[in-house]
Amino acid sequence: MKRAFTLEYWQDDGWYVGKLREVPGVFSQGETLKELEENIEDAYKLLMEEELQTNHPVSQMKEILVEVA
Repeated sequence: MKRAFTLEYWQDDGWYVGKLREVPGVFSQGETLKELEENIEDAYKLLMEEELQTNHPVSQMKEILVEVA
């Protein structure tokens, strides 16, 4: 199964650094944007493997609307 995520990234001292907006805690870096994309995918997969091994439930997300006065 494939899922779509939003990669938020920036450059820091010549490195591409990024995180997945929808998955807190998934950060990585790379010398190129392509390398960052590969590394962030690996980081996500490692997180999911760890979740399955520890029997913690995988968190889910739902978008909600909040009324602001």
